[in-house]
Amino acid sequence: MSRLLLATRNQKKLVELRRILEAEGVTGLEVVGLADVPEFPEAPETGATFEDNALAKAADAARATGLPAVADDSGLEIDALNGMPGVLSARWAGAHGDDQANLDLVLGQIKDVPDERRGGAFVSAAALVLPDGGETVVRGEWRGTIIRESRGANGFGYDPIFVPEGGTRTSAELSPEEKDADSHRGRALRLLLPSLRELAG
Repeated sequence: MSRLLLATRNQKKLVELRRILEAEGVTGLEVVGLADVPEFPEAPETGATFEDNALAKAADAARATGLPAVADDSGLEIDALNGMPGVLSARWAGAHGDDQANLDLVLGQIKDVPDERRGGAFVSAAALVLPDGGETVVRGEWRGTIIRESRGANGFGYDPIFVPEGGTRTSAELSPEEKDADSHRGRALRLLLPSLRELAG
């Protein structure tokens, strides 16, 4: 069984990747997170794009541990805000990872935007870096609409204000399986599957 490092401390992301691999029938890979390997200095996310950040995180992790590493960087691009918060999604309100403050700020910034112009997309770039230096970077997008108030208790981040195209429920009202099937991260991770199958042997 080969070990694959998902360069995150977010348990939800680990569970998500394990679920996707299982659903796609990929066996032979043990997915571990940063909490399962010796600590190493993690570089701050300073890239201009999701791809830059994902690749830097995965490369750091592969170098430090000698394991094949996957990292993702994701966020919400809102059309009426010219694609912001984008790479700043997790720290849009100032402090990193304050979901409620980020949500409140975004909703305040677009409160006067009419319903027909409240489009946006969740974007995820995922990078796989091998110990020998091999790199694969992919991008998944999930289009939808930003609603005016939060709904739903599943998910995290901006999930409660995002209704996927063609749907009526927010991302936070979907079951984990429904979300995996469609989400930006699910799409990006599935684009890595050919490389991950190869790793699994």
